[in-house]
Amino acid sequence: MTAQTSCPHCSKKTERDEELKRKLLNRLRRIEGQVRGIEAMIESDAYCNDVLVQSAAVNAAVNAFNKELLACHIRGCVTRDLLEGRDEVVDELVATMQKLMK
Repeated sequence: MTAQTSCPHCSKKTERDEELKRKLLNRLRRIEGQVRGIEAMIESDAYCNDVLVQSAAVNAAVNAFNKELLACHIRGCVTRDLLEGRDEVVDELVATMQKLMK
């Protein structure tokens, strides 16, 4: 029997100040509202083009959220880890950027 190792990322956390948390949560709530609006459009048989325009708006909102969070991650977590000698954070950042750019 082999011992299981825990995921190295599961124990990681990022403490955010209350203003940043509020800002990020507000963005997510707006996105959630937009998605619910699209659901309502589908339920009411809205014209495809109108639904697609709203879907594009959701994509743009998610991208804006990702940009904000990525900037905070680089300024905070990545910088801290590099200053503490944890260079592996660069590989993690590169992998994250590749996922975001798909």
